[in-house]
Parts: sequence; structure tokens; C-alpha cells
Amino acid sequence: MLRRRFLALSALLASGSLAAAGRDLWQGLQEGGHVLLIRHAATSPGVGDPPGFRLGACSTQRNLSEQGKRDARALGAAFRKRGIPLGPVLSSRWCRCLDTARLAFGRVEEAPMLDSMFRDSEAEARVKTREVLDRAAAWRGNKANLVLVTHDVNIRALVNEVVAQGEIVVTRPVPDRLELVGRLGARDLGVE
Repeated sequence: MLRRRFLALSALLASGSLAAAGRDLWQGLQEGGHVLLIRHAATSPGVGDPPGFRLGACSTQRNLSEQGKRDARALGAAFRKRGIPLGPVLSSRWCRCLDTARLAFGRVEEAPMLDSMFRDSEAEARVKTREVLDRAAAWRGNKANLVLVTHDVNIRALVNEVVAQGEIVVTRPVPDRLELVGRLGARDLGVE
């Protein structure tokens, strides 16, 4: 699987199609109707949250680093520069996700369905995933894009893609799932 992806990427680089693919993805976003799965921007090092973690108490959580704050602002600037129409900006209630959304887009609505599933039971994770898929299905055909800021584990559950901090998985809602359209990473967003 990894070898296949490497060979496909090598072929795109050799043909110059990678830049064209990025332009096509931005053009598609200008038309709306997509669901953007955004992993929160870069944080201070670590996995999960420190002991004593509490929702609503950012001092008890792993938060955005200074680089993560700059990256979140750059993400929003890339969308504004290209005139990408955005609908609701929904986020996990973890501070690193809320801060990513606020810094990038200037607005955010808390959405518990996007809260980290890192410690959830299998049943709890299924419920959150179903809620996201139902919300995405209701978005189908919209002229703007739905923004969901969440965590790697949640994105893996939705589309089976591992993403870097601050990376975006662009999807299209289709019956009962999200179809992968493309990905936007640091280079696409003007973040290096």
C-alpha cells in the first residue's frame, strides 16, 4: 500500500501533475459542496493530554505551539486568498481545535461529535462517526464548504487517512460515507 502511494506520487512529480492536481482541488473548493476535515494545527510535543485534563480548561490540555498558531492563521489566509466559500466552522471542544478554527476562520461552533475519540469505547466512537456522517450528508449539494476541525483519530475513523497536524482532508459527502477528493498540506497552504 505504501509502495503504491510512493510510486503514484513519484509519477505525479515526474509529470508535473502534482501542481495541477493542487490547482484543481482549490478550483473544486471554490464551487462548494465539500466537507473539510482539518486536523488541529501544531501543538506542544506529546500525545493525548496531560493528567488532569478538563474540557474548557485550556491550561490542563496540550495546546497550540507558536508555530501552530502561525500555521492556523496561514491556513485561513490561503482560503481567503482563493475566495473559498465556507459554511459553518464546527470544532471539537478541545482548545487546540477551537483555537485552530478561531485563528484560521475567525469563528467556530463547538460540536461534541468532533471531540477526540482517543479514549472512547468502540460504541462511543461509532456514535460520533455516525453523527458526523449524518451532518455531512445533510450538507450535500451546498454552495459553500463545511469545515470540521478535529483530531487525527477521528479523521482516521471517517476516511481511513492519517494526517499531519494542520493538514486538511477534502471530502465529498456520498451516501453513508465521505469520499476522499484530495489533501491539502503545509505546502498547499503556504506553510513551510
